Amino acid sequence: MRIAVLEDDSAQAELLQSWLRNTSHECIVFNLGRKLISALMHDTFDLLLLDWNLPDISGIDVLKWVRENINWNIPVIFITCRDAEPDVVHALESGADDYMKKPVKHLETIARVTALERRTKPYPDKNGILEQYPYRFVLQSGAVTCNAVPIQLTRKEFDLAVFFFRNIGQLLSRDYILENVWGQQADLQTRTIDMHVSRLRHKMMIEPANGWRLAAVYQHGYRLEALAGEECLQIAQ
Repeated sequence: MRIAVLEDDSAQAELLQSWLRNTSHECIVFNLGRKLISALMHDTFDLLLLDWNLPDISGIDVLKWVRENINWNIPVIFITCRDAEPDVVHALESGADDYMKKPVKHLETIARVTALERRTKPYPDKNGILEQYPYRFVLQSGAVTCNAVPIQLTRKEFDLAVFFFRNIGQLLSRDYILENVWGQQADLQTRTIDMHVSRLRHKMMIEPANGWRLAAVYQHGYRLEALAGEECLQIAQ
């Protein structure tokens, strides 16, 4: 996962970053709440680890901004020295998914991160099939159909399509897509994504008539949206 850590204690931040990177997660540290909010306006993360007490605004203020402005339920874990019951309740009622008191333990932290990953990142059934009507993806062979009609995609186009259909409704930045589909060290321009998305729309007929829209979001990236029946008809007309 791509994880943002909001922590102004440099020693604590480095410790969390080391633990997460050793379990193959990418970890980006922010020492101010406003810096994280600024990053969230144009970038995508799979999980947020938030401290409560910060030099500028509180972790609770950041959480409230996230829940009011991020259009998908990004998981959030609070890691803080505050452990009074009213504080825990306030954080959970404000939208936190989990709460840990400092000093946190290595294995417990990784276990809680992994548990949230399982709950928030649904993957296909064990038979290796991903289905979102009218599309059907066979993951091992790279085959995809629309209304049972085969579609010819390159392997990278297939991987990109599967990534979108695993993240329906989520706003995905171009950098985030590059890292997840092409690899974290991919030395490519984001224009590469735009060209692949254009081909996917055409080849897979991702359009309102089929119940889907792959929308470009200015200065951010793309979002795959499932359209309701009436909305499909209005847009098609």
